Amino acid sequence: MNEHQAHLKIAEDAVTIARDLIANAGPLTVRDKGDRDRVTNLDITIERTVRAYLADQTPDIGFLGEEEGTTPSTGDSVWTLDPIDGTSNLVHGLPLYAVSLALVTNGRPVVAVIDLPALNMHYTATEGGGAHNQHGPITASTTTNLSSAIVSLGDYAVGPNAEKKNQHRLAVTARLAAKVERIRMFGSAAIDLAWLAEGRTDAAIILSNSPWDIAAGTLVAGEAGARIADTAGNPYWLASSSVSAAGGGVASELIAVLNRASSTEEG
Repeated sequence: MNEHQAHLKIAEDAVTIARDLIANAGPLTVRDKGDRDRVTNLDITIERTVRAYLADQTPDIGFLGEEEGTTPSTGDSVWTLDPIDGTSNLVHGLPLYAVSLALVTNGRPVVAVIDLPALNMHYTATEGGGAHNQHGPITASTTTNLSSAIVSLGDYAVGPNAEKKNQHRLAVTARLAAKVERIRMFGSAAIDLAWLAEGRTDAAIILSNSPWDIAAGTLVAGEAGARIADTAGNPYWLASSSVSAAGGGVASELIAVLNRASSTEEG
């Protein structure tokens, strides 16, 4: 078993712990952590439990969680976890939420596990090892024309500077609406990228970039054959400000549309 496979097994076990916690959760306690941004007791419980498990299994690897920050690493690797990507969906009884865990080494994701507990969907990837769902290998869309493409769009902004940020999001939405078959907003970056990876959608645009949201999904989508860039078409890395992921048949056309949206805004 190579190193990536060994770490994938640990990641799978960690996500199973999270899935069990969700399955056995009692009533949720919900509190605000910012403008229209909420967290539940379940988010915190999953993050603390998974952090402890990974610290025991891989004490030399650091940890970055959405809710409670960083445990330093003694090397070049860090686990990054979104315990519930799509908390607002969960709170409202919508089944579109995911546990998203990735191992990042030297700034790039090398192991990923995404689990959608309410939908019984599961995705994994290792660097150079391809992407899989619960049934086997998966491949990104081969659609060749945006007019036949379903494109998912990340959430509109909340919190500081939301109005200004949403001016750009609305400009992107308008440009896409004029070109693509349909736009969808699932409310979870992990779902955006996982469903792109198995060809349910043809592209995903996420106009923000938090490692716990994005790292696992970009590896799964990339290993499934999607092209991963920022919205200007530059090579994507974890410090990029945005993500444009698409099947190869529409990737270039999509970047052109996004560039026109930016030019219109600047003009």
